[in-house]
Parts: sequence; C-alpha cells; structure tokens
Amino acid sequence: MSPSVPWVAPVLYGGVLVAGGYAGLAGVGDTRPLPFVGGLAAAAVLDLAERRRFPAGAPRPVAVGLLAARAALFVLVAAGDGAGLARVLFLLLPFTAYFAFGRAVSVGVGVGCVAAVALAFQLTEPRWYQSSEHVSDLLMFVLGLVLTIAMAAVAAEERRATARAHDANERLRASADRVAELSAAAERNRVARDIHDGLGHHLTAISVLLEKAAAFRDRDPAAADAAVDDAHRSARLALEDVRRSVGALREAPFRFSTALNELARQAARTDDGRLAVTVDWSGDERRYGPAVLMTLYRAAQEGITNVRRHAHATRAVVTVHCAPTEARLVVADDGHGFEPGREGFGLRGMRERVALVGGLVTVDSEPGRGTRLAVAIPHQLEPTP
Repeated sequence: MSPSVPWVAPVLYGGVLVAGGYAGLAGVGDTRPLPFVGGLAAAAVLDLAERRRFPAGAPRPVAVGLLAARAALFVLVAAGDGAGLARVLFLLLPFTAYFAFGRAVSVGVGVGCVAAVALAFQLTEPRWYQSSEHVSDLLMFVLGLVLTIAMAAVAAEERRATARAHDANERLRASADRVAELSAAAERNRVARDIHDGLGHHLTAISVLLEKAAAFRDRDPAAADAAVDDAHRSARLALEDVRRSVGALREAPFRFSTALNELARQAARTDDGRLAVTVDWSGDERRYGPAVLMTLYRAAQEGITNVRRHAHATRAVVTVHCAPTEARLVVADDGHGFEPGREGFGLRGMRERVALVGGLVTVDSEPGRGTRLAVAIPHQLEPTP
C-alpha cells in the first residue's frame, strides 16, 4: 500500500467484509466464509507487513511480488464473496502500482483489471453484455478505476512535493549553517583586524613610551614622568578602541578628521619629536559612511604604526582627500623602505578591510627610498529608504 494514503485499503476491506457478511447471514448470496474472510485477513496482514518493512515504499522487484500476491488474494476473496462487491478490491491494484511503477504501469494494470472483470462476467454469464445490470457494474468499475488512478496521481504528486519541500528545507538549513559559519569567520577576521590595527598600534606606543621612561628615569625624571603619563593616555585610548571594536560604543559619533589629528599628535608625543607626522586634509568626510571612514582611519593607523616600527623615518605625511567621487588616503615616509612582496599580517588585513568597502590598497616602496601607502575607496550612493 502507499504510505501516503494508508487508509484506502482498510476502508475497502471493511466495506467488502460487511457486504459479504450481510449477504451470507441474510441468505441473499452464497458467501463462503473461509476463502472470503481468510483472503481479506491475509490481504490486511500483507499490507501491514509491507508498511512496517518498507515504510518509504518497497523496491521494484518486491513490489512486483506484492502486486501479484494481492491480485491472487483478491481473486480468492471474490470467489468467496456472495455480495459481488469484492470486485472493488481490484481497484487497489492500479492504485498501488502507481506509487511503485508510475502512471503508465498503473493504467496498464487498470486495463487488465477491466479485462479480468469482463472475463469473469463472460465465464459466469456468456450473454452478460445484454444485461443492463452487468453493463452498469462494468461501467461503474471503469469509473471507479479512473477515479482511483486520479486519486493516486494526486497523492503521488503530494508525496513528491513533500519530498521536494523536505529537500529544499535541508538545503536551506545547510545554507543557513554555511552563512552562519561564514558570518562567524568574517566577524573573527574583523575582530582580528581591529585588534591588530587598533590595539597593536596603542601597545606599540605604550612600549616605546615605557622604554623612554626607563631610559630617562635617572637623567631626566620630568621627561620620564611625561612618558609615563603619555603611556597612560595611550592605554586609555587602547581601551576606548577595544570598546569601539566590539560595538560597545557604536552609538558614539566617529569623526575621522578629529581621530586622524589625534593619531598624528600621539605619534609625535610617543617618538619624542624624532618622527614628524603631518596631516594634509581636504574635502568633506560627511559624504561617506562610518564604514568607509573607519576603514580609512584604520589604514592610517596601520600606516603610521609601520612607519614607527620599521621605517626609521624622520617625517611622515598623511594626505586625505574626500572628493565627491572617491576618498583617498596616502601615508608617505622618508624611511628605509622595503623589498616589494614583503607584507605582514597588518597589510594583508588592511587589504581585506578596504576590499570589503569596495576599495583598493597600493604600496610603493624600495629599499632606501621610503614607502608610499595609498588607499582609494570609490563613493557609493547610500540606499534611499
């Protein structure tokens, strides 16, 4: 039986049992209890065994055997039925065949059932076609057959639709898990970049200032105390940067120009005047969203940190131009420079961060000729509500 509509066979078995039993008890038909009841019971057991053994449907070779076994049992029941209603059981053959083999086989089985009923009429009453009762019975059987196949088609389509919906849900669930995994990875990368660009910058400043304080403690206590005060200030800035990175201060407005000037002043204080950092600003930062401005700030932060750590430069110029079509940041120094291709995590993280907002990073450096870091981010219109 089909797992989609398991109630069909029990209903027909019950109807045939009641009609045949009534005919036998009332004496209006020759019902033979043993083949009649035994055949119905065997058919019911066969259906139950199939559902338990093959809940999703029997394989084709097994389905052929089950179809043949049902046909034999239905012939046995029909032979013992005194009411003549047992022929409706044959409607179950094309019904089950539809789910196991498809529409073409189901129609073929149905045609075979019609031929079998006509043959039974011919054997029991050779001139049956002249009897309106027999002709009417055959036509009703054909009508029932058509309705049965149509019902099987609807149930099979519903079954396929359910399977497709289940597969779609599984794919959707897998996609959702993948999106969650990618989102988590993207967030981890963002936090890693923020820690490197923000916290790493401030920790470098604190390290330099504390080394300065230790070096000047005996020779110039006032300079040592000033260095310690600047280290405390850098620590506070680091704490604020961490809070901003994890979203604790998302509601606080971010002013790129103000933050960049403070970054330059901090660099000058940290290096005790050995590195002169100047900022050349033009354009209107209000044209750009917080994501672009924060990306430019992080790029400037990374650029200045690299200058202080590696370049041994005396001068660095930070140029920012917020044009209507493009925001551009350039950090140039007069330091030692480096061989092309030697980029660490900081520059790789910067390229990733800039790419997320549609921008591009270029680095121009040669040993002995300083370094020029450029970030360009095209202007994108904000979506209208």
